Amino acid sequence: MSANGSSETGCRSEVRATNSTSSEKELSITASIISMTVGIFSNSVALFILIKSYHRIRIKSKASFLLFASSLVVTDLLGHLINGSLVIFVYGSHKKWESFDPHHIVCSIFGACMVFFGLSPLFLGSAMAVERCIGVTRPLFHSTALASHHTKKLLGLTWLLAALVAILPVLLWRPYKVQSSRSWCFFHMEEPKDWLDMLLPLLFSMLGLLALLISIVCNTVTSCTLLQSRFSRKHRCKGRSYHIEMICQLLTIMLVSCICWGPLLVVSTKATDEPTSLSLLLVVRMATWNQILDPWVYILLRKAVLRKIFMLFYSCWVSKSHNFHQWKRSILWSSVETSTSGSGPNKCHCLDRFPLPDTAIKSST
Repeated sequence: MSANGSSETGCRSEVRATNSTSSEKELSITASIISMTVGIFSNSVALFILIKSYHRIRIKSKASFLLFASSLVVTDLLGHLINGSLVIFVYGSHKKWESFDPHHIVCSIFGACMVFFGLSPLFLGSAMAVERCIGVTRPLFHSTALASHHTKKLLGLTWLLAALVAILPVLLWRPYKVQSSRSWCFFHMEEPKDWLDMLLPLLFSMLGLLALLISIVCNTVTSCTLLQSRFSRKHRCKGRSYHIEMICQLLTIMLVSCICWGPLLVVSTKATDEPTSLSLLLVVRMATWNQILDPWVYILLRKAVLRKIFMLFYSCWVSKSHNFHQWKRSILWSSVETSTSGSGPNKCHCLDRFPLPDTAIKSST
């Protein structure tokens, strides 16, 4: 009886473990599909808006900024499409890497795509910040030296640098490794064998942090210059308006990148011997939100939308201030009426004390 009871208990625990594993798998697949769908939709809408603005704009400096922004959105769109498809394929194959990837080809492609589509948005964000900083602080140099073909070359160099970092582990015969969750591939973050296994993720994190630092410095200089020009009124309102629109977009992109990519870049600098699959998977999922939130910056933080938001807040502020002034007037009038009503009888008593003039007596008689 005890043997039968223990066997039944073991079977029940195995069934519960199987059910929990299958439910976690369905939840992960559902989350991946939702994230992929939302990312593709958001980036497609933002790309349509940017292409429409790029064809209508006639300002050279803004055209180069829109070219950078469109490239960033295209990169995020491809990242969602490729990485999301690979994740769904891995979950659909029940994470059996030994059966569907015996030669580690899919893992190498997966890891290279993770690194490329991770570094490219950071590099493009820093390039956009540098371009805006030059356009605001040195407008003459920007108009003469930074032509459209220079912008396209800079875009190509940005993508080339990210691609070199992505294929560097394959070139050094240190291919990407399947992580402990068995749902994705990345550097040898757990139990590194030698200094090269520690150098590759350190290079990835240092380049990403450097790109964020360049973005912070350039956006700070650009914002200070715009504020100074606004107070000194050296520039026209038209030129200042689209500069403010672009710097608002850049500051938001920088903030989103710091929040989403900062934890992964910091964790990548620490190669430990202990398994950190849960924390690493969490920060990777945080980093994927960067590609979802980036397009909404261009969808929401446009000049027309910002003007509507400003008018909405302004109307609310005006209505509140108007109501406040009306409340103050009502309080003042009520206090005046109270004081008048309180002094009325005293005036009558005072009038009773003095005799009426002869004219008043004649008229009363």
